[in-house]
Amino acid sequence: MKFSALVAIVPEDLEQECIDAARDLGAGGMTVLSGRGISNTTRKTFFGLTYDGSQSVLLMVLERALSLEVLKALQKVVMPDPKDSQGLIFTVPLEHLGGIDMAQVEKFEQHLKDSL
Repeated sequence: MKFSALVAIVPEDLEQECIDAARDLGAGGMTVLSGRGISNTTRKTFFGLTYDGSQSVLLMVLERALSLEVLKALQKVVMPDPKDSQGLIFTVPLEHLGGIDMAQVEKFEQHLKDSL
């Protein structure tokens, strides 16, 4: 079985919706980190101060085929309009992996069997 790491950088207000979308597809656990985005254009706010926004970084280890399904579902959440993306999602193939819960591996295997 091949695995991928999925990284989703999303606005804080879309965090729970992204978590729910990933879980609905079979993503078991994930790590959620807080971040601060700095874009190429700054937004002016009150008294001339700039605010770039708080973001959440979701990290998941998924079976490779499942990672593509989750990526597509998260893309619908953060990019409902093709001209306006509110986040970034990407996967990275994993060559070596240790410490993953075997119950989660069994869920991935079942997902693969069900999708065939």
